[in-house]
Amino acid sequence: MAMAVRVCLGFLIVLLYSNFSTALYEDQVGLADWHQKYIGKVKQAVFPTQKSGRRRVVVSTEENVIASLDLRRGDIFWRHVLGKDDHVDQIDIALGKYFITLSSEGSILRAWNLPDGQMMWESAFYVSTPSKSLLYVPANINLGKENWFLVFSGGWLHAVSSIDGEIVWKKEFAIDSLEIKQVFQPPESDIIYAVGFVGSSQFSVCELSSKSGEVLKHNTASFPGGFCGEASLVSSDMLVALDATRSALIAISFQSGIINFHQTYISDLVQDFSGMAALLPVKFTGIFAMKTVSSIYLVRVKGVSELEVLEKFNHPASVSDALTLSEEQQAFGIVQHVETKIDFRVKLDKDLRNGVLKETIEMDPQRGHVQKVFISNYVRTDKSHGFRALIVMEDHSLSLVQQGVVVWSREDGLASIIDSTTSELPVEKEGVSVAEVEHNLFEWLKGHALKLKGTLLLASPDEIAAIQAMRLKNSERNKMTRDHNGFRKLIIVLTRAGKLLALHTGDGRIIWSLFFPSLHRSEACEHPSALNIYQWQVPHHHAMHENPSVLVVGRCGPSHDALGFFSVVDSYTGKERNSLKLAHSIIQVIPLPLTDSTEQRLHLIIDANLQAHLYPRTRDSVNIFLREMSNIYRHSIEVGKDMIRGYSLQSGCNLDVADEYCFNTKELWSIVFPSESEKIATTATRKINEVVHTQAKVIADQDVMYKYVSRNILFVATVAPKAAGEIGSVTPEEAWLVAYLIDAVTGRILHRVTHHGAQGPIHAVVSENWVVYHYFNLRAHRYEMSVIEIYDRSRADNKDVWKLVLGKHNLTSPVSSYSRPDVMVKSQSYFFTHSVKAMAVTATAKGITSKQLLIGTIGDQVLALDKRFLDPRRNVTLTQSEKEEGIIPLTDSLPIIPQAYVTHALQVEGLRGIVTIPARLESTTLVFSYGVDIFFTRIAPSRTYDSLTEDFSYALLLITIVALVAAIFATWILSEKKELREKWR
Repeated sequence: MAMAVRVCLGFLIVLLYSNFSTALYEDQVGLADWHQKYIGKVKQAVFPTQKSGRRRVVVSTEENVIASLDLRRGDIFWRHVLGKDDHVDQIDIALGKYFITLSSEGSILRAWNLPDGQMMWESAFYVSTPSKSLLYVPANINLGKENWFLVFSGGWLHAVSSIDGEIVWKKEFAIDSLEIKQVFQPPESDIIYAVGFVGSSQFSVCELSSKSGEVLKHNTASFPGGFCGEASLVSSDMLVALDATRSALIAISFQSGIINFHQTYISDLVQDFSGMAALLPVKFTGIFAMKTVSSIYLVRVKGVSELEVLEKFNHPASVSDALTLSEEQQAFGIVQHVETKIDFRVKLDKDLRNGVLKETIEMDPQRGHVQKVFISNYVRTDKSHGFRALIVMEDHSLSLVQQGVVVWSREDGLASIIDSTTSELPVEKEGVSVAEVEHNLFEWLKGHALKLKGTLLLASPDEIAAIQAMRLKNSERNKMTRDHNGFRKLIIVLTRAGKLLALHTGDGRIIWSLFFPSLHRSEACEHPSALNIYQWQVPHHHAMHENPSVLVVGRCGPSHDALGFFSVVDSYTGKERNSLKLAHSIIQVIPLPLTDSTEQRLHLIIDANLQAHLYPRTRDSVNIFLREMSNIYRHSIEVGKDMIRGYSLQSGCNLDVADEYCFNTKELWSIVFPSESEKIATTATRKINEVVHTQAKVIADQDVMYKYVSRNILFVATVAPKAAGEIGSVTPEEAWLVAYLIDAVTGRILHRVTHHGAQGPIHAVVSENWVVYHYFNLRAHRYEMSVIEIYDRSRADNKDVWKLVLGKHNLTSPVSSYSRPDVMVKSQSYFFTHSVKAMAVTATAKGITSKQLLIGTIGDQVLALDKRFLDPRRNVTLTQSEKEEGIIPLTDSLPIIPQAYVTHALQVEGLRGIVTIPARLESTTLVFSYGVDIFFTRIAPSRTYDSLTEDFSYALLLITIVALVAAIFATWILSEKKELREKWR
């Protein structure tokens, strides 16, 4: 009987643990991760006119993205992210089914299939001299007939076949130094007109044959005042340009090849004109748009000698391109701000006094000013024209306005994240009412009605989608309170536009947003821009009534010596608590590991004069800082000069007014790399908040090695000056890479290694006592990854157990950078398959869990690579003790396991950065990667050894416990009976 019980227990235990799995099933994707797609700030947009594409708009963005969007919801139909340097110059639509793009400074022309985004053909042009590129798609292009696109780039005019992209003919203008500004072909004509400038004072008109590119006529005329280079074509025989001083307009007529100039001073057209004007790149017939410091003007050209101002719009405002309604009528849109609202007007070029549409739309003030507007028309049921506007805002968001409302908005500023940090959510409180959870009673009733319809199978597809969205929103992972595992947090990101957004780690939804240019724009700060975000105040658990806050650092201009500003933002609400205009510039921000009595973190701001300013400016903070000032050092890396300097701090600044929060810096050391042989390529340091669990590392044979753990380790990689270009630009003999480990306090070089025949780009990550860096090996024609580990030999005597027992060890003795370290270095290099875009290392709460490298590959995916594969002690033949330690046998290359991609089959297009965040659960790391897309997930480098999996069978566990209790009870009864029988014998 006892044997049967043991078999039963064993079988139940096998069943109990049979659900554990290390694989990720298809239905598990999305449970602990999310992926969001964006396109970036739209700079050009075209609305297809064919019936099949009327519900779409095709765009190009500043993130080198081309995409087709759904006009009904703003969703992405298709999208292509071009190369990092493949900037889109112009776009157009041809034949109603081809999307034409000109990119890479006019060197690449592509045709894409409009419905599905597949590339039909690509044509490349040789560009020897940089110039402004130009694309011309004839309006009278015919379907089923070979037509030609015209491209001007690099001093050449190319005619490209619309069928296969072949270059039919090309004509060089670089010899004549002609910079073409406009190319056009009149309808039903075989003559192509190319107009532009020769130098700064000559205007040129060139007539070419559309069949062969032969020059039929070429006329040039000089204008004494010169041109600035801006021009706008207002008709087939007239162009308007600005003079060299940008204070006068020159109307240029070139009818029948005869060139005439007429100059009109802008001050004669516009009252109180001052400064310089600019021509807006909008397309009208007989009208051009001019921008001054304060306004935008629409000017009609009545003849060579007569200009008339039609309308004036005060800034901020934007004017769209002309929209052709018929052969004789055009419309254009104007968007202008009126306090918190925007006015959208549409006017016809024949009747500018009376608009055909005027709407006022309530716009979120956190989106800033209107940057661009694109309009399209549709036919209403009464056969009249209706209009919609695609509006690009200052925060890079995209909105569609129609019939006086915002139909949809896209937060495409998230495609340009420049910095991020995290914040804990508030603690869950008891007694929260339904109204607080569901916002209001109506929403609560509506939600339950939808769920009832779903249960009775009466819900429509849209209602089913709404039910799923509600369940996801109200699920455990999407609560607005912190959880005991630390998975629910706020990721606070800063975009290039200067917008701060808080994302929930549960589903990536935006909790709040704040746009800084709108808050800090003033006469003293005309062009505010946010630079970085830092943790400002993280209240301790005993002060939960206080909300945490973040610090946003910015400057009031593009130059490095522009004055800076501070903004302290509440992490929970997104409200600005405090703002401060600084009296100095911001070159470097140093967060200190010190907090004042209110738990505000101390920060040092280095200005352009190398003076350090302490914030917050309170008596408490300065007292704390002065006690620790002798232990605070900083370093600066001057990449252009290939120099690294180290500084200490001294009290007092050389200012006219005494400032106790200002400190001078004193140079302690400098390292100058020889410019003829080394050029700084990259640097890396440890994270400030990285936790190291133990300094000791137990190795084979029960020996102990002590890590050289220092927050002052600086990794520097230099390359040969000739090898600073692209891969393959030099021979292996001319290329080398030198890696340094430097103590940033004393400037002492702890280790130096040279890799001959190596070239960048170099990516590196520093953690604990090791550094891993990635580069290209020209000799092997493969990428490599090298690891350097540094150990402290001065503590090697602590292996004696009696010293540890008697307290005679030096483990707790203070470490000084000024004492010469006795270090030992181990290093190894491995081949790696992929090029790398970004690198990071996992971080956990206590630093106990094994480390993994997170590598952003060229395929825009994130690969998790166990640090054990980058152990410098790997060798071909391992001893038994080394095998027990877990050392992997040496191979020449690092393995890439398909299951190790944390992004699964998804791509984070345009991947730029990877951020790791420790969860409260020691086994788990939160990973946030960003580029044009953003992706979030959580990983367990050593598996979830401290928690049960989400698919753990609690029912089976309960059955097992019940079975065990029943087996014990049955065994006890049988044992009692057996004992009773034995007593009766």
